[in-house]
Amino acid sequence: MKVLVLNGPNLNLLGERNPNIYGNETYSDLIQKIKDRARELDVEVCFFQSNCEGKLIDRLQEARLKENAVIFNPGAYSHTSIALMDAIDSINIPCVEVHISNIYKREDYRQKSITAKACKASVVGLGTDGYLSALEAIYRMNIK
Repeated sequence: MKVLVLNGPNLNLLGERNPNIYGNETYSDLIQKIKDRARELDVEVCFFQSNCEGKLIDRLQEARLKENAVIFNPGAYSHTSIALMDAIDSINIPCVEVHISNIYKREDYRQKSITAKACKASVVGLGTDGYLSALEAIYRMNIK
């Protein structure tokens, strides 16, 4: 099984940007944490991060040919991007949305996720462990 871990805007600044909300782990720490768990599950993971909506859409479309599932943290694009929702909907592989913070306890404009409508599931508010929960859920789906 191959899983794409896709991260949107500002996730490259983990550990620096609002650590009171997003924690002290760096993006490199996050990648290592996911790789370690993926190794235990015998799942191949690849990573992509971009601050650009179009690059995220391109990588989602590429995933339909390369990976079996996607773990996606669209960041702020989750609240605004119909284009990303359409891309998730069009790739025909399961996508699990992840948010480090609990978006439902944040500002009003962050409490709605447009992209989640196209996803198989969402994990919110578990910190970076939410990525591990998403990986484990995908693993249990037994996707080939």
